[in-house]
Amino acid sequence: MKQVYLIQENNPKLLVFFAGWAADETPFKQYRPQGMDYMICYDYRTLDFDTSIFDRYRHVNVVAWSMGVWAAARVLQHVPAGKLLSIAFNGSMYPISDAEGIPPHTFRGTLLNLTPASLQKFMRRMCKDSNAYKAFLEITPRRDFDEIKKELELIERKFTKSQNITIDEEHNYIYSNDDPDESNDFVYDYAIIGRNDRIFPVRNLHLSHDYLDSDKMIITDCAHYDEPTFRFLLQDIWSMPFDDFLSHMREMNIKMDDPENDL
Repeated sequence: MKQVYLIQENNPKLLVFFAGWAADETPFKQYRPQGMDYMICYDYRTLDFDTSIFDRYRHVNVVAWSMGVWAAARVLQHVPAGKLLSIAFNGSMYPISDAEGIPPHTFRGTLLNLTPASLQKFMRRMCKDSNAYKAFLEITPRRDFDEIKKELELIERKFTKSQNITIDEEHNYIYSNDDPDESNDFVYDYAIIGRNDRIFPVRNLHLSHDYLDSDKMIITDCAHYDEPTFRFLLQDIWSMPFDDFLSHMREMNIKMDDPENDL
């Protein structure tokens, strides 16, 4: 895993952003969170993470997006919870799952059929509309295609191994009755879910964070990639008093009579 400082000024607080699959710092380097250092993490071919950097900071704020929600939960589970405030955005701690993540047949299809052209289609699906996609193309990540394909392969391998899942010759998942190899007690303080997400099924994201109270699971109209939400999470939020932050989160939340049916 790459850990890249975008701001390193010896501030007392640190913002760590766990980006999604195929990401790098390019789309996110324009944000300037106030009064804190800022690090982006990406490239989940390994989950090696230097937690000793946290010793330099009084407090660490964590924002995790997409596949980064899983990666962050894996590497932060032994960090004292009192030192962290964590927000998940459009991602799950069980990223390949019929119930709580991307359905396995969809994930496998993406991986097996991945080409530069299909990658562009994937990025288009991340965005809410053509204007958002055009803006994203101006700041799209600059990583090598073979590298990010390998990253997706290794994400699948690490996740299925941790859950005691094997893959047969026809690319089907075979689920074991054994307990997962690795337990994970990490939970997020807040989760933001976009109803226009076309990467993760929205109902699955809702279920994956159902441990949260309703005022800490925020349902919005945004897509999987949403620049205004990133600007809020990676910049604007950190200049707000905490009460204003809570108020803004409530304003973002879409009220639904029956979330299960509405989602």
